[in-house]
Amino acid sequence: MNNDAISTTVTSIRNANMKRKAMTRIPATQMTRGIIRILLEEGFIKSVAEHGENGKNFLDVRLKYFGRGKEPYITAIKCISKPGLRIYSDRKRIPKILGGMGIAILSTSRGLITDREARRNQTGGEILRHIW
Repeated sequence: MNNDAISTTVTSIRNANMKRKAMTRIPATQMTRGIIRILLEEGFIKSVAEHGENGKNFLDVRLKYFGRGKEPYITAIKCISKPGLRIYSDRKRIPKILGGMGIAILSTSRGLITDREARRNQTGGEILRHIW
């Protein structure tokens, strides 16, 4: 069993994108809800629905594609912090992903936020993922 809920979420989305699946199912935790909320707000995914099955909650994530070739909106998801190596950034050193075209997801004292929100709020934190 994988104890890293973030990696499980990202891997599930990445695999579904490679297979051009319309939907993927992810175990619902506070962390995965936060990541999916950010992806939904930024327009990387189409929709999300939460439901319970046998006492466990799941998120059904509908992925977003464009064009006739069904090209995924999420081109790449890069892992920055890992359970064995945490990467932190202060408010002045938050990276811009592809010149602002991508996002960085940060875990801060205010919860999960994007790099733009962190710059606006002038707060730093742990950089979890880069997505473009």
